[in-house]
Amino acid sequence: MPDPNAGLPPRYLRTPEAARFLGLSGRTLEKHRTYGTGPKYSKIGGRVVYSLDDLQAWVSRGEKNSTSDDTGDTVLPAKRHAAISPAYRDKRQ
Repeated sequence: MPDPNAGLPPRYLRTPEAARFLGLSGRTLEKHRTYGTGPKYSKIGGRVVYSLDDLQAWVSRGEKNSTSDDTGDTVLPAKRHAAISPAYRDKRQ
């Protein structure tokens, strides 16, 4: 069955909608944005918006098959980190 959204522009969510989509609080998503540990976002006219594809990519980065799965990819907690490695920043782009 063809995708009914095919050909439509990507959907963007504001912070409260994106937080609900991720199962997080809006404040947690804001902290992720502040500390550079969250999904990619854009600013349009001063408003922060998230692409559904970017939200899904961020979630997928934390996927594991087991507790011993060490893929090297991780989603960092929403807190200040001494230094976020350039490799982590590169994966966000």
